[in-house]
Amino acid sequence: MKMIRAIVRPEKEDDVVLALEGAGFPAMTKAHVFGRGKQKGLQVGPVHYDLLPKVLLLLVVNDEDVSRAMSVITDNSKTGFIGDGKIFVSEVEEAYTIRTGEGL
Repeated sequence: MKMIRAIVRPEKEDDVVLALEGAGFPAMTKAHVFGRGKQKGLQVGPVHYDLLPKVLLLLVVNDEDVSRAMSVITDNSKTGFIGDGKIFVSEVEEAYTIRTGEGL
């Protein structure tokens, strides 16, 4: 299993979530976060915005579904402008359901 952490623009949140659900990935955790990328924020005239609002989506998928989930996220979050976000993929060694104690 793999954990996918996707950081996307807030205005793309609904598009990505609905597309993931439609593609068979209904289970996820969503959090509103603030961050910045390599450009260190955003300069608008004399005002500098150090941290920008983003949405963090966390989902665990089977190894064979990683590329499909990443395609769904990318296709539905990309605007072509700086700040579209990032996707991080990492190994999940173990996962358990709290209620039952069963391993996934």
